[in-house]
This record gives sequence, structure tokens and C-alpha cells, in this order.
Amino acid sequence: MTPAADLETAQVPREGLRRVAIDPVSRVEGHGKVTLLLDEQHRVHQVRLHIVEFRGFERFIQGRPYWEVPVMVQRLCGICPVSHHLAASKALDAVVGARQLTPTAEALRRLMHYGQILQSHALHFFHLSSPDLLFGFESEVERRHLMGVAQAHPEIAKQGILLRKYGQEVIRLTSGKRVHGTASVPGGVNKALTGAERLALQQGIGQVIDWSRQAVALVQRLHEQNPALYDTFGSFPSNFMGLVAPDGSLDLYDGALRATGADGQRLFDQFDVRGYDRLLTEAVKPWTYMKFPYFTALGPEQGWYRVGPLARIQNADRLPTPLAEQARQQLLAYARARGHAMLHATLAYHWARMIEMLHAAETIERLLHDDALEGTDLMTQGERPLAEVREGVGVIEAPRGTLIHHYQVGDDDLVTMANLIVSTTHNNQAMNTAVREVAQRYLDGRELTEGLLNHIEVAIRAYDPCLSCATHALGKMPLEVVLLDADGTELDRRLRPGGALLKP
Repeated sequence: MTPAADLETAQVPREGLRRVAIDPVSRVEGHGKVTLLLDEQHRVHQVRLHIVEFRGFERFIQGRPYWEVPVMVQRLCGICPVSHHLAASKALDAVVGARQLTPTAEALRRLMHYGQILQSHALHFFHLSSPDLLFGFESEVERRHLMGVAQAHPEIAKQGILLRKYGQEVIRLTSGKRVHGTASVPGGVNKALTGAERLALQQGIGQVIDWSRQAVALVQRLHEQNPALYDTFGSFPSNFMGLVAPDGSLDLYDGALRATGADGQRLFDQFDVRGYDRLLTEAVKPWTYMKFPYFTALGPEQGWYRVGPLARIQNADRLPTPLAEQARQQLLAYARARGHAMLHATLAYHWARMIEMLHAAETIERLLHDDALEGTDLMTQGERPLAEVREGVGVIEAPRGTLIHHYQVGDDDLVTMANLIVSTTHNNQAMNTAVREVAQRYLDGRELTEGLLNHIEVAIRAYDPCLSCATHALGKMPLEVVLLDADGTELDRRLRPGGALLKP
């Protein structure tokens, strides 16, 4: 494991150093920046990823009726709203006493979720990351975007657009809208597919699977053609965590937590997601709104971990779809051929992401053969718990990694507590480590150019971060509030130091 306490936490004398900022980080969801401290010889003394936008979802959900939450939390994100929609629904299933969903509700939620995985992975790889991978990190900035890809590689761009379109259509038909749907509710769903809708999706899935296979082959080819770059860029050992089914296979919708160490040894397995707060500690630092989770038993320096595609496909024993499992085995063989128990390279996230996209396509095909999708039994008839405070934890594998929603609801049906740990938050320490590794390897001692600074952004983009999702905490970072009247005269000023609350 790379220690967390290196360039990030070292006490750096600021005198004589210049500050370089990448602001904003581009081609990611949300707003963030990177700051570097350099001396006169361009030596790197400090690198930090700052999440600079603030959103208070954990607080303003409080006091709302629980049944509003699955729709409200989708506003965290316009790219992965389905993940929040379903994680909240799963947490609130327990609040209404829905211990087991009906077959129709289960099938529809799963189909919705795998449509989300498909569209999000396609969006990230083709729209956001492929320009760097196809043209080079220091290529002309004028063509380093999707339109540039469309001009130079029209078939690749077309496939990326149509893959995302199909995933969005799955979401529309299962949730009611392409963005911010309403179909998943505590205890089940409120709509099923019609026969015509199901048939329309079946007619397109074969082509989607073929395009997904081509995407896997493309990114695998990139690795094999340039292993000196793909195996070393932002590469560092870490723990990995994700959900697995009872048999150890990957399940992106449900399951228990498993973690694997950097050496491939199991850290824990089949950990009940309802006890996540005993497993994890969420650390805070004064220079970012995003928290730093770690395994409590291992401590902050050894207990941080990665989530998401690269973690999931190595953490699970197998993928339950044949083409994706075959592709996964090729990735594992690639790692073993280079003497690695686990593949740790940051750019390998893209390869793993395309394998998961293929897995999602295969899963959608299988689900579309389930007649339960057209069922009429949509809601579980459960008995609500009698406790004054009802509680539920919902965990799902969002496109970017493990997503945790935790709610408490009072006897008046209003939310009294909400805690969210999103995928990008889990990866926070890993992203900071990646940008430091890249800065030290590619920027240290060199005069900075746009292309060199783009190396930093490439490392961040590989994690497909959703910075909007990850900035929902309140009451942790230093905050100054100034009250001005209409002519600009200061009337009052309050300062809240990090970790404290504003004084009344």
C-alpha cells in the first residue's frame, strides 16, 4: 500500500513556491480543481485534488416524507440518477417492511439498473475519455473531444452514442423518464413494461452486445500496444471493495461487501451492508468538501481502498455472463503475465469498465426474457416496523462504485437522519494518490505545458468521478458567512471552523 501521508499531508513551507491550479478539471461530472506547489526548478512539493462545490443533501432531506426521497436524491446527479433512485428505494424498503420484492419489481429494478450501467459506462468511455486514449494525452486540445473522435474515428463515436442511447431507452421504459424517473418506490415499483416495449428492447440488444464486445477489444488492444504507459501510469497498490452475491459472483444490484488486499488476499467477505458504519470511518480534511473513508480496523494509512469497475471485476470470483467472464479472464491473464496478483494501474479502469458494459448488455438480454417484466404484482404487502425510529440501509454498485444510502424515519414518516457515501467518495484517497503519482512521474522538474497538465486530468477521469454526488456533507469544512445589506454594508459575519457548527 502507498502511504496516504506523502505529498498530501507533508508540511510544505510555502515561501518561494508557486501555485499552479487546474481549475476546473474538465470532462468530469461536477466541479473540482487540482493545485500543485512547485519550486523554481519545477519540482513538485504538493498536489491536491479539491472538490470545491458544496451541496447539502444529507441535511435538506431531513424533515421530508420518506416516500419523496427516491425522487429527491436523484438530483444529486444528472448522469447516475438511477443509482441514487434505487439505493434510496432499497434503504426505504426496510422502512416499510418490504423484506422481499415481488418478482416483477425485482426484475424491473434490475433492468433499470443495468440500463444505467450501460449508458453511464458508454458515456464515460466514448464521450469523456476516448479522446485522450485515441489521440494521446498531449495531442492538440482543439480535437481532444467527442467531435474530434467523430471526425477521426466515426465508427467508434457512432457506437458510443448509440450504446448510450440504448441504455437511456432502457431507463426511460423502466423508470418513466430518461433522467430523474419515478418508477421505483419503497416496497416495489409503480409501473411495468408493456409487451411492445419489451419487444422493442429485445430487437436492439444483439447489436448492443456486439458493439460492447468491440469496445472491450479496443481498450484491450490499447493496453497491449503500449504496456509501458498503460501498466505504469498512476499505478499504485491498494485495497479493493465491492458487492458480491452469496456465491462470490459479481452482483451490481445487491449482495454483501467483500474486500481484497493489494496482494490478492481476502480482507473480509460477505459483510452485511447494514453494518457499514462499523466497517468504515469517514475522515475529513480542511481543504476539500469530499470525505476520506477507510476501513476502521486498518486505520487511515493502510485502510483506504478503491471501488468501481477495476475493483469489482477483480474482487468477484466470476461474472455471471459468459462473454464478459471470458473478457475478465483475459484481463486477469494480462495481469498474471506481468507478475501481478492484482492489476493496479489507473488506466486499467477503462478496460474493466468496458468489460462491465458488456456484462450489463448480456444481463439486459437475459432479463428481457423474463415474463415477470410484464407482471401486475408491483408492490410487496409488508408490515411496517413498530419502532419509533425505523431505519434502512441500501447499497448498490453504481457505475462508479459502491453507493451507500442510510436513512432513519420517525413515527411521523419524516426523515430524521440521512447519510450517503457515494462511489467517488470511496475513491477519494485513490484519486489523490493517482494525481500525486502522475505529477511526480511526468511533471516533476519539467516546465509545465497544457499537455503535461492534462496527464493529471487523465488520471482523475479514469475513475469517472461524479464530484456533484460526492459533495453532500454539511458541518465539516471551514465556512464563513457574511451578511450584507442592499448597499453592500456588512451587517454580520460568522465563522465556523472545520468540524464545528455555526454559533447561533
